[in-house]
Amino acid sequence: MGCCLHRRLCLGGTGTLPFVRRFTAKEVEAATRGFTAVLDAAGTAYRARFAGGLVATVVRRRRDADDNDDHHRQGEGGGGGTTDAFYLELQLLARLNHRHVVRLRGFALAHHARFLVFDHMENRSLKECLHDPLRTPLDWRTRLQVAIDVAAALEYLYYHCDPPVFHVSVNSGTVLMDANFVAKLSDVGVVSHDVRLATTDSFQDRVERRRAGLAFQYGVLVLELVTGQSPGADGELVRWAQDPGSAASVHRMVDADLGGVYDARELRDLVAVARLCTRDRDDRDEGAGVVTIPQIVRYLQGKLERIGCQARFG
Repeated sequence: MGCCLHRRLCLGGTGTLPFVRRFTAKEVEAATRGFTAVLDAAGTAYRARFAGGLVATVVRRRRDADDNDDHHRQGEGGGGGTTDAFYLELQLLARLNHRHVVRLRGFALAHHARFLVFDHMENRSLKECLHDPLRTPLDWRTRLQVAIDVAAALEYLYYHCDPPVFHVSVNSGTVLMDANFVAKLSDVGVVSHDVRLATTDSFQDRVERRRAGLAFQYGVLVLELVTGQSPGADGELVRWAQDPGSAASVHRMVDADLGGVYDARELRDLVAVARLCTRDRDDRDEGAGVVTIPQIVRYLQGKLERIGCQARFG
């Protein structure tokens, strides 16, 4: 489904927004058991159970001094630039509608913080699923489906949303897994609140650069899915994928947690995708261009259809 943002973004003077619910700070505090149900080391994400049964993840953001001043001016009948920008961001995020993007359910404002309320992902991050020794390893079919689902989500955010004002970093920490191990992208940001600015040539040039970087990040994620190894900062996985002899060593690089249970053809296809995505610009054939996310989606879809895999594409 496409995501058209050209429609007028409207918000009421009281901060009422369509598509999302406004919670009170007291509701958020109660749902998170006084902010004790911490989900991350930084202490900015919490598991929450709201009255009525909604189970969610609450993300805390700090409000700076200027934002607090805006809040007071709004209460006095004035406009609030920073707070208005926050409401516009919320409305843009609330319009996202894709099964592989974590859904925004609501928000709350407190004196020193903002809270975003998202659907809760029971199995937490892909990073934990791949690297936590206490977790049951992901099987091959799940890993393949994660690669497909993430590609579908990226195609939606960067090619189907009009204009493409969203941005996300692709890594195993921002890919979350629901109770059924369905992958969903999180931490989606807004690069422009002004949809008119987003139609200018300079903005479109920046979009193209982001799309190119996105393909590289996706390729690294695929390598992590295949090998079970963290990419690290030294680029070892990328160097292996680009080595001419990598095809001969691919079976030695497969994650040992798979126990040798995987489809060899699907493995070759995924590694081929990762190699194209992570290829150095200087090494590409002249005129070959950059592999795009839609090309990746069509490639994987075609391969899987031919081998009878029933895949979910968005």
